[in-house]
Amino acid sequence: MTDRSNRPLAVFDLDNTLADTAHRQHFLERKPRDWDAFFAAAPQDPPIEEGIALVLQSAQECEIRYLTGRPERCRRDTLDWLAAQGLPEGRVYMRRNDDRRPARRTKLEILNRLARTQEIRMLVDDDELVCEDAERAGFTVVRARWTAPSAALKVAQEREGRT
Repeated sequence: MTDRSNRPLAVFDLDNTLADTAHRQHFLERKPRDWDAFFAAAPQDPPIEEGIALVLQSAQECEIRYLTGRPERCRRDTLDWLAAQGLPEGRVYMRRNDDRRPARRTKLEILNRLARTQEIRMLVDDDELVCEDAERAGFTVVRARWTAPSAALKVAQEREGRT
């Protein structure tokens, strides 16, 4: 089955690609990590201008999809945040609440599924391991290097399967 649209997809990560998480990093820097507070603060994330501009530019030629490691329980806040930024509508793919696999595995699984029915023009993500695995799988990747990397977030994405 193929998608009815013949427009390619541009797939965007959220945290530290479109949404600046710096103000909530402190919840991950303590032990134990406060995941509830980390995600509860997401609606206050400032938008990242470079990422927002790239989504808007990409929407001229592509259908937009959002691919995040955020858990499904954050869907309402995530959709509200995307709408508040004036971003194009697009399906949002999120991690199951109980899925603790590394982001590079969960995201690549979804990318491969999407690629079966539609061309993926590019993936935009800040996670270097996600980017490397996506490139190895043949996807075109734009590395979102417009925020300072967070060691706590990297551990969360890779070892704890949390975002």
